[in-house]
Parts: sequence; structure tokens; C-alpha cells
Amino acid sequence: MARQMTGARMVIQALKDQGVDTVFGYPGGAVLPIYDEIFQQNEIQHVLVRHEQGAVHAAEGYARSTGKPGVVLVTSGPGATNAVTGLTDALLDSIPLVVLTGQVATFLIGTDGFQEADTVGITRPCTKHNWLVKDAEKLADTIHQAFHVATSGRPGPVLIDIPKDVQFAEGSYVEPQKARTSHYQPRKKAEIEQINDLVAMIERAERPVFYTGGGVINSGPAASQLLTELVETTGFPITSTLMGLGAYPASGKSWLGMLGMHGLYEANLAMHGCDLMINVGARFDDRITGKIDEFSPGSAKVHIDIDPSSINKIVHVDLPIIGDVAHVLEDVLKVWKAKGRKTNTQAVAKWWEQIDQWRAVNCLNYQNSDKVIKPQYALQRLQALTRDHDRYITTEVGQHQMWAAQFLDFEGPNRWMTSGGLGTMGYGFPASIGVQQAHPEALVINVAGEASWLMNMQELGTAVQFNLPVKQFILNNERLGMVRQWQELMHGQRYSHSWSESLPDFVKLAEAFGVKGILCTDPADLDDAIMEMINHDGPVIFDCRVEKHENCFPMIPSGKPHNEILLGAEAEAFAGGGALV
Repeated sequence: MARQMTGARMVIQALKDQGVDTVFGYPGGAVLPIYDEIFQQNEIQHVLVRHEQGAVHAAEGYARSTGKPGVVLVTSGPGATNAVTGLTDALLDSIPLVVLTGQVATFLIGTDGFQEADTVGITRPCTKHNWLVKDAEKLADTIHQAFHVATSGRPGPVLIDIPKDVQFAEGSYVEPQKARTSHYQPRKKAEIEQINDLVAMIERAERPVFYTGGGVINSGPAASQLLTELVETTGFPITSTLMGLGAYPASGKSWLGMLGMHGLYEANLAMHGCDLMINVGARFDDRITGKIDEFSPGSAKVHIDIDPSSINKIVHVDLPIIGDVAHVLEDVLKVWKAKGRKTNTQAVAKWWEQIDQWRAVNCLNYQNSDKVIKPQYALQRLQALTRDHDRYITTEVGQHQMWAAQFLDFEGPNRWMTSGGLGTMGYGFPASIGVQQAHPEALVINVAGEASWLMNMQELGTAVQFNLPVKQFILNNERLGMVRQWQELMHGQRYSHSWSESLPDFVKLAEAFGVKGILCTDPADLDDAIMEMINHDGPVIFDCRVEKHENCFPMIPSGKPHNEILLGAEAEAFAGGGALV
């Protein structure tokens, strides 16, 4: 006999049965029955955020650092609409989330009742799937389906809208193993013919490159291990999107660094000049491809992805392989080894000679100063002083995000949390809270710009209430740095509203919330200040005053191909003095 219980109790029971240990949320009238059930149990911890957008970003940080789905609970109307930015962020970056929203009672739907919104309609474009549950008998089954959809295939956010009267009503609880999930079973194993074709291409390639993305990390730790083995045994170079950092260790001998608009010179020119591109779990987004009709013009292109809709969506490929990254790489390794582990050794060695010439340009070179902290130097010192810690990095969005990707090294997956596809300012601080909640003993650092950080600064209250010692490393240039850079380079130095004239004193702001504030303005003091931040056992706001008008290079201007790269002055001098190389 199925157990009878209220809809509100079903929600909590279903979360427990799905292995959920943390929910990020904010209460309101339409979810009070569920909050009452939360009060009466101790297995699931609820983290009270200060804004619903913060709840979703915190759940993203939790999900990306653990590989488990993040769970959010918010109320109807503005509670749900405040979650939309986080949902869209998670959809574009393929992050598994289950978001539970309250709704007005079923008999009020459509009457413009208090705090009513068409949540299902609003969130349909920014979720993988969503449901409005009007019958308590269907609630538990729907929740179990939601977890299955969020975590299967290409991960993503799902949403369940639950009217208040359904939360009060009684119904039959469906156990997870009896839930209806057979209707969604994405293909995990690729066709063996495609595996054989890829192995043959690997054997012939003269100028190969692996182009990897967040799909490797989403596939789980085994995918990163298999990728590393394939790269090391073939001797092929590897680059990555912003979302894929850590899938292959930064210390690996084949690592070219990040690819794309602010990627490394050698990575972009390798992509432009390769004859075989093997795309593993990336989606050919515009920050990577630049000008589509000049993107890697001479290469045979392979695309491995679990999402069929991503294949040939932007770039036509010669060999599409639909399947889970870990399964596909496992099969590729088996077939390639069985056929004798062959590669075009002499040609690949010449390819590496060319890549080493590009590396010698030292594209991340910059003019340091003993009078002002350069942002690149700040991140170099942060890397040096934290590399041996159990470290997780989140970021906000802007120049600091790109510098963090360039100068911080990641030796494994799930250590780097950033907003890629949507580019959401305000993401990093709440994400760091979600990461710290999942890894209470780890060193969690949010690399921020002052403008992005202010967008969700209210989450300081969350960090304090739940004793989460997150470190906010703010590169404060008193500018909207990336906006200002584009205005300098593309808009005739017309700096339209790219700065704030009323920034807070971040140290006093920290003290107002009861946390530690650190101000550093002198490069000579930087190491000591960073160590003070690391060694403090509570939350820290680190106000690192940096050069106001530093630009982030390399940079491929929007719409340009990979071989038209803007370099900093030092790198330009090496490469021949031209801005375009």
C-alpha cells in the first residue's frame, strides 16, 4: 500500500529519497506548508539566502562542485521571477538544478491573485522542462521525474510549480523506483562505426587538437580521467573552453591553456591551424568560434556530445558522435589501443615545434609595477599562495573572470565555478556560498570585480548566519572593467557610464556584517594580506585596489577569426609590433 501524506510532506520525503542534504531558499506565503515540514525534520539543511537569485546561484555552486543536483525552494510570484536569471544561467551552462516554486491555490490560478505569476510560462524558455502540479496524487512522481530529467543526458535546470492547496491536500506517495522515467533515456553509448572512424582520424592526423568543454566535467570524474589518458598517450595538444577548465590538469605537458576571445595565443592559433579538431563536450559558442566561416578553416571536425541538438547547430562537423563523454572516450581508448596505439608521430612532433614557437610569444606577459597592484600580479600571487590548499574558485563576470581563467591553475574538475554562457554579474558570491556549504573544510575563494560583487552583496548575511568562511577577493579598479576596455578599444574611448562614483568602503561594509575586511593597495603588502585572508577562519572581504585602466589580453575582437589576436604591448613587441597578429 502506498503511503498517504500531504503534498508538503511528499516534497520533503521525495527530496530525502533523492539523497538531497541541502536546500537553498527563501520562504513566502505560497510555500509555508513546505517550510513547516522543513521545520519538523533534521535530515535536510535549509540555507536561508537573502534573495532568490542568490538561492539559484548558490545551488549552482553546490551542483558544480559536487556533481549532484542543486535544489532551490522559493515562493510564488516575485519569488519565482527572481529565480529566472539563475535558471537561464544554469540552462546555458548545463547545470543540474531542481527548483520548487509555490503557486497560488488552483482555484485562484488565472485570477491575478496576490503574488500570482504564470511561472510555468515564464520559465519554459529557461528550463530543460517544467511542470505545474494540480493533483497531490501526481506530486511525488513528478518530483522524481524532475531529478531524472535534470541529471540525465545534457544536465540542466527543471522547475516544479506547486499550488498551495496541493501542498495541503493528501495523496499517495510514489517511491523513486516506481516513478515514470522510461520516457526520457538519452543515448549514452556511441555507434561503434563512429568510434572506428575517429580512431582512424587520430592515426592519420598531422596537426590535431582536442577542444574540450564543460560536458567533460558534467560526465563525471571518470570522463576527466579518460580524457587525460587519451591526451597523454596520443601526445596531442589540448585546449579548453572557460567551462571546461580542470578537465585536463593545467600542469599536464599537453595543456595549451584556455581557448577563445581571451584565450591564449598558442591555443587559438592551434585551433586555427589544426587539421583535426576533436570537440569533446563543448558547444561551439560564439566566444570560442569568433567568425564562423573562418573558424578552423582547414580542419576535419569531430563533435562528441550527449545532446543531439548541439550537433551541427552552429558549426558543421565531419564526424558527429552522440553519446556520454565518459562512455565514448572509454570506447575510443579501447579501439585505439587494440589497433596498436598508432599516431603520425613525426608530423605531430613538427606540430609541437610550431606550437612551441607560439608559446614563446608569452602572450600573458604584462608590465608589472612596484607602485600599483596589477590585477594579473594579484592573481599570480593568489595562485602561488593557495595552490597547495584544498581550493575551490568561483568568479563574478568581467575582466577579473578572464584573468582568473588565465592565471589560476586547475588540476582537476569541479574546482572552477563561473558563469559562462549567460555571463551573469552577481553569480560568484552566492555560488561561493553553495560551494562552501558543500565543502565546509575547503578554501573557497570568489574572485570578483567590485561592480559584479555589489549585485548580490546581501548574501553576506547568509555567509555569517551559516558560518561559511568564504573569501571574497575583489579586484577593485573602480570601473566596469570589461565595459571600459571595449569602450577604449571599440568606441573611441567614450567611457559612457562605465564607472561608479559612490563605491562603499568595503572594509567598513564587512565590519557592518560582522566579518573581516582587508584593504591592500601596495604590491609589497600583497602576500601578507593574502595570507591573512587565507588564515582567517571566517568570511573575508579583501579589497584589492588594482590598476584602474589595465586591459585584458589576449583578445580576439568580436566577429574576428582566431588568427586576428590583439596582444598586450609586451607580447606585440615580440610578435613584430602589430596589434593584429
